[in-house]
Amino acid sequence: MIIVSDKIIVSEGVLTGHFCCDLPVCKGICCVEGDSGAPLTPEECRLLEQEWEQYMPYMQRKGVCAVEIQGPWVNDFEDDAVTPLIEGKECAYAFFRDGNCMCAIEKAWNEGISSLRKPISCWLYPIRVQKLTGDTIGLNYHQCHLCSTARLQGEKKKVRVFEFLKEPLIHCFGREVYRAIKEAADNPG
Repeated sequence: MIIVSDKIIVSEGVLTGHFCCDLPVCKGICCVEGDSGAPLTPEECRLLEQEWEQYMPYMQRKGVCAVEIQGPWVNDFEDDAVTPLIEGKECAYAFFRDGNCMCAIEKAWNEGISSLRKPISCWLYPIRVQKLTGDTIGLNYHQCHLCSTARLQGEKKKVRVFEFLKEPLIHCFGREVYRAIKEAADNPG
């Protein structure tokens, strides 16, 4: 673990691991398989409650039904707020185009009709944010078996995890934190 600010600790995998989504190969399987939906912040839950109907034109009919029955967000088996699932499989906000799983929330954001780009847990993936002591958080590299092609693609293109996630890291934690992460990665020891 590397301390990059007084409140953020970054795992070595974020600095040295490689990652670059390979959607033509994986088909967005991360939005289909898993134990529960995408983790949500309280603000994201509020926005989903207000805006989810704006995503309906992009959602699958069974996704709309899942949200109508379960609500725009649910508590999972660990009592964490997450997106609802369709029959225990894909996220309710998922849709398919050309065989690839896509996000209706992000599609609505791209169309300018949503203030939520997508859940930050999705945007930051494969980084998982972990609350540590007090206000301190850890940024950990989650190496899911579903993303083996993304790791290979990252190695091939020489794209490190934090570089792949530059935009969401800056959005969430600011330019100074991103610079500190880059500095730690570029100058180890």
